[in-house]
Amino acid sequence: MNAELAMARCWVEIDLDTVAWNYRSARAICGDRVQIIPVLKANAYGLGAAALSRALYDLGARLFAVAELNEALEVKRACGGDALVLGMIPPVEMEAAVREGVIATVFDLTQARQLNAAAKRMGREARVHVKLDTGLHRLGFDPARVDEIEAVYDLPNIRVEGMFTHLALREDSADAAQIERYTQVADALKRNGRDCGLLHACDSIGMVRHPRWRFDAVRIGAWLYGVVPSRYPNVDGACRLPVRFMTRVAQVRTVAKGEYLGYDEAHPLECDRLIATLSVGYADGYPRVNNVGEVVILGRRAHIKGLLCMDQMMVDVTDIPDVRPGDAVTLLGDGISLEQYSAWTGAHRNEALTRIGRRVPRVYTRGGEPVAVGM
Repeated sequence: MNAELAMARCWVEIDLDTVAWNYRSARAICGDRVQIIPVLKANAYGLGAAALSRALYDLGARLFAVAELNEALEVKRACGGDALVLGMIPPVEMEAAVREGVIATVFDLTQARQLNAAAKRMGREARVHVKLDTGLHRLGFDPARVDEIEAVYDLPNIRVEGMFTHLALREDSADAAQIERYTQVADALKRNGRDCGLLHACDSIGMVRHPRWRFDAVRIGAWLYGVVPSRYPNVDGACRLPVRFMTRVAQVRTVAKGEYLGYDEAHPLECDRLIATLSVGYADGYPRVNNVGEVVILGRRAHIKGLLCMDQMMVDVTDIPDVRPGDAVTLLGDGISLEQYSAWTGAHRNEALTRIGRRVPRVYTRGGEPVAVGM
């Protein structure tokens, strides 16, 4: 598919120059001694993991984080870098993970033993990072059970390459308590002659909120995709939105006073309105709003009218009478911030990006011009 075909109905534009800006700004924030681990889970938050892994590899990234095995394989095959699976690798997938050199997260001893057995059957070593549950209470070893963590090191077909935790980020004092538990385990392991490997605890928010706790690496996902961390001033636009979610006008018509727009509408029009139907719906990833939100057409804002449909939506263009079928429409970007978009749709900012569907082509640009198309 070329760019012209990709941009025929509904598409997302990803500015690779802005993604590079965000990566380099993270590098400037952290300094050269801290490794940047781009998080590419959920298809790189909806922006296309294969294309972004290649772009980030060219910028120097060598270790990427994902949520599950298939994502890891996609990234490894796209760019040749290492991939750390942050979530569960089920027993049925363990041999494939070992064979492909994927780095697994081990979070309890039973799971570690299953992975060791899979690696033994293959005559290989399984590469792992150990996960500690220091207070998020999602996945991880109990920090009080250092003996169980040490038992992982004693498994003959396991090679520990790192140890990490994830901060809950509710308040600074709670984060500090988590870091204390984490460092106590790391110190105990080191005293016993264990190599913890790469130490990492901070995500995008932690990277800017807790400079003291960047350790050997930080895991940044949202930052790369323009999601500015909460309570961060974003001085000089260090984190910028690289995304434009776009569609086209399918039809423009006058709808008479007293008529209703779309499904389940309870409020008739109070006067004649010029309505444009757009070629995008909740199946494409725009949340199912009802008479909430705005889009940009011909440089002006138009209000969403009626209940969003699966494949289409309507907007009021009465004050933009020059609108014609085929005109490009911006749903996110061009002055519509991710914060506005999320507030209108009721979606978390990360969720707003990851909702964008697979049927929506991703058009990658440099210098404002399309350079590649993906999904």
